[in-house]
Amino acid sequence: MWFILALSSAVFAALTSILAKIGIEGVNSNLATAIRTMVVVVMAWGMVFLTNTQSGITEISKRSWLFLILSGLATGGSWLCYYKALQVGEASKVVPIDKLSVVITLILAFVFLHEQFTIKSLIGCVLIGVGTLVMVL
Repeated sequence: MWFILALSSAVFAALTSILAKIGIEGVNSNLATAIRTMVVVVMAWGMVFLTNTQSGITEISKRSWLFLILSGLATGGSWLCYYKALQVGEASKVVPIDKLSVVITLILAFVFLHEQFTIKSLIGCVLIGVGTLVMVL
């Protein structure tokens, strides 16, 4: 199930880039990010209420609150930078560079979460890095 959800995420992310590139034309990138964020907020809270999980909010620990807030700030920073890059650059070049987040995530997961970094992970990181360079040069 995780694979289908991850693949669906990739498809939606691809659609996000194409739809955003079309929609951002003539719109300030910060305003576009705010509009996108409002849609995401409504969707996310809609799912919370649809699945009747809103009562769980009182059970969230202070530590989880802190890291969820920090994650939200990182998401906001990512989206602001992404939309500005998408506005001034070509989607076919912006998106591959944005996907270097895969490599950065693997490195950070190794350093901070002590996840395994195998030879397979290393080869994948190198291939993603080289592939990104090939696509943007």
